[in-house]
Amino acid sequence: MDALLTLRPEGLYCPAADLFIDPWRPVARALVTHAHADHARPGHGRYLATKLSLAVMRHRLGTIRGESLDYGSPVTINDVEISFHPAGHVPGSAQIRLARRGEVWVVSGDYKTTDDGLSAPFAPLRCHGFVSECTFGLPVFRWPDPEIVLDEIAAWWRGNAAAGKASLIGAYALGKAQRLLAGLAARGVAPIVVHGAVEATNAVLRDAGLALPETTPPPALAGPRRGAPAPETPLVLAPPAALDSAWARRFGPAEIGFASGWMALRGHRRRRGVGRGFVLSDHVDWPGLCETVAATGAERVLFTHGTTHACARFWQEKGVDAAPLETRFGTDPETGAAPDTPPSDTPTPDTPAPDTAEPPADTSAPEDAR
Repeated sequence: MDALLTLRPEGLYCPAADLFIDPWRPVARALVTHAHADHARPGHGRYLATKLSLAVMRHRLGTIRGESLDYGSPVTINDVEISFHPAGHVPGSAQIRLARRGEVWVVSGDYKTTDDGLSAPFAPLRCHGFVSECTFGLPVFRWPDPEIVLDEIAAWWRGNAAAGKASLIGAYALGKAQRLLAGLAARGVAPIVVHGAVEATNAVLRDAGLALPETTPPPALAGPRRGAPAPETPLVLAPPAALDSAWARRFGPAEIGFASGWMALRGHRRRRGVGRGFVLSDHVDWPGLCETVAATGAERVLFTHGTTHACARFWQEKGVDAAPLETRFGTDPETGAAPDTPPSDTPTPDTPAPDTAEPPADTSAPEDAR
């Protein structure tokens, strides 16, 4: 692959520094882009991540040996300069920049280019080589303004409340749930109830310094010793798996929604069995992906975790040295599927799309350069 980065059975490897990035098998030293389970695996000897990511990893993985690194504060291991930079994906997520003898590579992890108000905002980094996710790497995926989507969710909740119904939304415990909580509380939605898995993550993030609105405790399960009654017409945030469970049924009559980039596809909404789908993703969309790849100025681009072959072919046709990078990150929390296996109704590379985004002519980037 390259002298600075190569692929081994354990994952992406930097031989000069003798460490791995988001490895999927246990290794001695791991740099971790963010705390989602498909990137932050158990069993490594030592972890290096941002403060927020390390806090969530300790909550999820138990006792681990790890150190945190602030954004933009480089460390040198052997002769490789390593630094973390905001990825905008979820709180604590990072791009990882590696520089050695004038050569620079950036591993994006998962990222999005719109500011969600909680994660440190993404900024492209100039580099010679760029490893990019492409979860939604097809022209059909173009996100609406997230502020408008949050307004739509708030209006949906008000309509349900007027009909005497609770509003349940499937949202992943790290990232999407906090984004919805902050955005909807600011719009006067109340009460907001969250599943225990979400609230446990909220507590970790609050302890690590992230300001989040307070939530209302859920009611106890119905039974002979009934607990507190369910709050009237709440908005409820829960992991997708909890939407069809006894925990969800305690709220009585309810409408079910789901917030994800995959809600852009009608078939996926049907398979989820939800009444309302909201297109809100923590991953970059097609225009953002094209703008980012151009802004890095990278001579070599490797696409992973998504529509890898379609993206590589698109950029090869633009004269970029691009290729798919087959990885084993596992099940992605946004897609609910293994990488490189998007839902069956996702357009294929040969499926006609609304149009084809061209990379911007101006490939300038911030001064965070080589």
